[in-house]
Amino acid sequence: MTRLSLFDTTLRDGQQTQGVQFSTKEKQAIAGMLDALGLDYIEGGWPGANPTDSEFFDAAPKTRATMTAFGMTKRSGRSAENDEVLAGVLNAGTPAVCLVGKSHEFHVKTALGVPLDENLENIRASFAHITAQGREAIFDAEHFFDGYKSDPAYALGCLNAALEGGCRWVVLCDTNGGTLPTEIGRIVSEVIASGVPGEKLGIHTHNDTETAVAGSLAAVDAGARQIQGTLNGLGERCGNANLTSLIPTLLLKEPYASLYETGVTAEALLGLRRTSRKLDDILNRVPMRQAPYVGASAFAHKAGLHASAILKDPTTYEHIDPAAVGNTRIIPMSNQAGQSNLRERLRDAGLEVEKGDPRLARLLEIVKEKESQGYAYDGAQASFELIAREELGLLPHFFDVERYRVITERRRNARGELVIVSEAVVTIQVGGETRTSFYQNENATEQEDAGPVNALTAALSMDLGRYQEQIADWRLVDFKVRITNGGTEAVTRVIIDSEDDSGRRWSTVGVSANIVDASFAALVDAVRWKLVQEGAAG
Repeated sequence: MTRLSLFDTTLRDGQQTQGVQFSTKEKQAIAGMLDALGLDYIEGGWPGANPTDSEFFDAAPKTRATMTAFGMTKRSGRSAENDEVLAGVLNAGTPAVCLVGKSHEFHVKTALGVPLDENLENIRASFAHITAQGREAIFDAEHFFDGYKSDPAYALGCLNAALEGGCRWVVLCDTNGGTLPTEIGRIVSEVIASGVPGEKLGIHTHNDTETAVAGSLAAVDAGARQIQGTLNGLGERCGNANLTSLIPTLLLKEPYASLYETGVTAEALLGLRRTSRKLDDILNRVPMRQAPYVGASAFAHKAGLHASAILKDPTTYEHIDPAAVGNTRIIPMSNQAGQSNLRERLRDAGLEVEKGDPRLARLLEIVKEKESQGYAYDGAQASFELIAREELGLLPHFFDVERYRVITERRRNARGELVIVSEAVVTIQVGGETRTSFYQNENATEQEDAGPVNALTAALSMDLGRYQEQIADWRLVDFKVRITNGGTEAVTRVIIDSEDDSGRRWSTVGVSANIVDASFAALVDAVRWKLVQEGAAG
């Protein structure tokens, strides 16, 4: 099998994503995640370009992967030995150095403003200096594909200058992201035919035409042997080639699985979804549900016809086993669902119902009726399970909510500071007793969670009588609001994500014309589902 090299640039090119700014500690954590996955190179950033990157290299984690520092080829008018920017990159002490240089004659003339021959010499001299220091050298040929289409001889001359300087890899960069996969495949083939060895050739694509992954695979098909990309497709503008999609494709899909091997093992692939989610957690971003392989909806089968076939043989509508990448199959409930979806979803909740049971038809009608009112159960499985248990006579009666009240006030406190004060009162009936809880976030500032939902959550969970201990570790982790109708008849749908110390995470939904009422309904469902899971008696 032919070895493919995987080069990750999440910490450098991925940091160019709008709204992303890694701390040194976060970069160290991400480097550890990438190394555990089995990547060959980790590009840590540009030492000297900013304090965070410099701090990262000062305390870079020890990795099996080759740690790589990024920089640019030497500037005109000075030698490689006397270029302080190049010296800063070498001073990072990494075993590999990746330098970007112009390979498009238009950019050499317009952006750099130097003669074409001088740019070639700058490339050659830079890499000769790096290899003389005993470092592995990698050339990112910026704007290569646009340059090749404009002046093939000059673009190839840039690659050959880098190889003359001792480069291990010359990487063809589709910097603007506009080159389509068929073009990439053709040009890579022509580059190899010109004499550039495929085992020294890499590919670096951007996703501006939504074809970065396809372009990378086209380059591999044509003979390139290194792929550069980022985790979750981070990167400037529309992002880089997504390694979270490329890696499982290379390991699980033919012909790649039979032709190539990488540093990623089948065991490491099992943690791919977890790694993807962990990066989103670090960035405080909501994971993309439709992400290939690792998304929450990647193996969700909503249509009844699909679910029926899935139950007979998962390969009818799944291109791989979800477990291979650490994902799971989901049979959501919706108004498009049939009895096959329903029975599978009930089975996932530990509820076995025989095919043809008349309660199934009734439950389907309830779901469809409630979704017509604005509910959505494909994203709120816990609320669906409560409805199912109630219809099947399997839902214990824990408590009744008699009333609630919540008030939010923006005012200045005694010190003249602007504060937001929310207070909530919740009265419930539990075990024949009436219990009233009051909560006020007296010391909240504008930056703290001082909203009405937070106050209601605190009041509801303050005193549930006999159930108090069983909900002690319940907490909210996400809150989503959607207006399902416009105008004066607007209906608000709230989905709340909860979790507990055992690692369970569940979603509940509430619908009302009043956003607070919808939120409270979802909160009550969250508590009831938690009590069911704890085995609480009604």
